Amino acid sequence: MLLARYISDLLYRHECVIIPDFGGFVTNIKSAKINTFSNTFYPPYKQISFNAFLKENDGLLANYITSVDHITYEAALNFIKFEVEEWKKRLKYEDLILEKLGYLSLNNNKIIFEPDTNVNYLTSSFGLSNVVSPEIKREIYQKKAEESEEKAPVYLNHEKRSTPEYLKYAAIFLLGISALGIGNRLYNNYHSKKMVAVAEKYQEEVERKIENATFVISKPLPIIDLQITTTSTSSKSYHVIAGAFRFPENAEKKMRQLEKEGYNSRILGVNKWGLTIVTFDSFDNERDAINSLNRIRRNKDKKAWLLVQKF
Repeated sequence: MLLARYISDLLYRHECVIIPDFGGFVTNIKSAKINTFSNTFYPPYKQISFNAFLKENDGLLANYITSVDHITYEAALNFIKFEVEEWKKRLKYEDLILEKLGYLSLNNNKIIFEPDTNVNYLTSSFGLSNVVSPEIKREIYQKKAEESEEKAPVYLNHEKRSTPEYLKYAAIFLLGISALGIGNRLYNNYHSKKMVAVAEKYQEEVERKIENATFVISKPLPIIDLQITTTSTSSKSYHVIAGAFRFPENAEKKMRQLEKEGYNSRILGVNKWGLTIVTFDSFDNERDAINSLNRIRRNKDKKAWLLVQKF
């Protein structure tokens, strides 16, 4: 959507961009942070939020469109008005995905905004990426502590009275057992934390890639595997997807609309991010599914995509 690109451009230089008669996108600077489980450092960034009460035209967006497209101010306002009307229509039956901004959804006539966390609008953080720092290894310090404890009975014993040999050996044995027990506990704690950090880091990376694959369609005929909770059973494995919706009522509206248009639409289920998947149609083989996908992209929805999953 072209209007979303204009808004994205302005957010790099302004704290607020108002879309007349719709709402405003507001940014707040957040400081750098660290994830102690994955040992990841995140640079400062601008957090985007949506305020539905900021509807009064301040001229910023229209003037920017005028300067970029070399059109009149009135033409820019008409373009914004047309885009806003289209947005409102689409929000009635599906989520609205805005490039580099996030996506909007409607819940009880209230607009809900989920920002795109992959875009950083803070210009001072340009070139700064997330940094993963390995956890400090503490085995060396642990070994030194064990060695000092083992040698302690030898150098701290300055009494002139002689101690029976068996008591010396018993003391050394007990200290060795204690040091071994402490060392094992320290190592087990460190090993457990390390395993949790690695697992969480791996899981975050997998989920990020899957989520990007779900909403950013860069290939002509993408085939995406998702783990979802099904609400009905079918032997068909190839599904042409119409959309993924945060609110089930929006998914049902979309399905009913497609059924009226002659599609064999149905709700597949809910994926792990809580989005309800709605299909145009499902097929037994790849050829029929791809042919249907091509027709739908030409005549109905260019954002339709293919999901291969047996339910």
